[in-house]
Amino acid sequence: MNAPADIHGPRKLLVIEDDPGLQKQLRWAYDDCEVLIAGTRAEAIEQLRAHEPDIVTLDLGLPPDPDGTSEGFAVLAELLALKPDLKVIVASGHAARESALKAIAQGAYDFYSKPIDIDELGLIVRRAFHVTELERENRRLVDLAVAEPGMAKILTGAPEMHKVMRTVERVATTDASVLLLGASGTGKELLAHGLHDASARKDGTFVAINCAAIPENLLESELFGHEKGAFTGAVKTTPGKIEMAHKGTLFLDEVGDIPLSLQVKLLRFLQERVIERVGGRKPIAVDTRIVCATHRDLDAMIAAESFREDLYYRLAEIVVKIPALADRPGDAALLARAFVRRMAPEVNSAVKGLSPGALAAIDAWRWPGNVRELENRIKRAVIMADGKYVSAEDLDLPDSDAPGEVDVINLKAAREVADRKMIRRALARADGNISASAKILGISRPTLYDLLKQYDMQD
Repeated sequence: MNAPADIHGPRKLLVIEDDPGLQKQLRWAYDDCEVLIAGTRAEAIEQLRAHEPDIVTLDLGLPPDPDGTSEGFAVLAELLALKPDLKVIVASGHAARESALKAIAQGAYDFYSKPIDIDELGLIVRRAFHVTELERENRRLVDLAVAEPGMAKILTGAPEMHKVMRTVERVATTDASVLLLGASGTGKELLAHGLHDASARKDGTFVAINCAAIPENLLESELFGHEKGAFTGAVKTTPGKIEMAHKGTLFLDEVGDIPLSLQVKLLRFLQERVIERVGGRKPIAVDTRIVCATHRDLDAMIAAESFREDLYYRLAEIVVKIPALADRPGDAALLARAFVRRMAPEVNSAVKGLSPGALAAIDAWRWPGNVRELENRIKRAVIMADGKYVSAEDLDLPDSDAPGEVDVINLKAAREVADRKMIRRALARADGNISASAKILGISRPTLYDLLKQYDMQD
């Protein structure tokens, strides 16, 4: 039963069992844990409140119903009401199959039929502690990603996104203009924020403007500012977004929507680093780094003469292409888990995670709206969920999205593409745990290690 010590303190196991002989035997069996003993519902609740154990073994046959299961199920319900993330392993010899189904449906972590085999029960307990520690570490990493600046805000396990992040971090230390290309909802603004936070301008202001969301007749004033009296309603002099980002970074989202007439003025700023406010005549020197993004095909727009080629080369000193969520296997499940953890306390605190069916539906869907669509769908599902886990029905997704054809010409290459995708998905579902990933894939752990090595997927 030996196991590595929990870095958060000694592991605490609560054994709820009314048989003194079994109490003694179980206390002896778990010598690597702090074992707490309770023989009644009142004692169990007292131990839970005082010591907050992570794992509980519960005999359903407790007094005053030692020959039935009613008291055991009542204890289970009360324990989970007080600590919803508690992992309760239920043991019973009464109508074992029916009891097991009922216990799991009511939120038990696992079930074990009596008579108890200490070694087998020990494996279940050890696995429960391991899962608890993985969940705790995963929550810590997600919280860290939310709290820290720069690339740490971006949650991904996909090599495609890691490559993008490395590129952004590399160019952040320069003053080169950066163009982020990607579909709507892929995280362009988040990457722009990360670039700013990783640059020497991080103490300056990060200013963002969506060029597609502002009417053409107002966009010039938003970008360059205006002097008092420049037009009807201009009751005071107002600096524009470029000026507000002096010594910092200006993020121009949907830069492809800037009208041609305004592109000339933006080009002059990029060439000379001076602006003139609307209605003004005095040039103002501004030290602002430009990062822009678009989902449009700028090459086609240049050919159609709706986007200036000289402006493109000023804006696109560095071009970074961001993959769609569908091209990042495993990331949808990883992000979905993070969204549930963030949203559940706000909109439905009873929800603790995603069911296996929900994860399968998330993996199968192509997410044409990318991360933004996923976030909105998860929020709706968390609100609608009735139980502890979001179900596939709560997501309200079609059964699946027809997968695109693999662009290969032989079976070996097609097999590799499929293997890579499924391995990434399994690793994302199992939070990177190799043993759990191998189990999901239906292969042995050595086989998974061999595949990771064969496809060069090891960190």
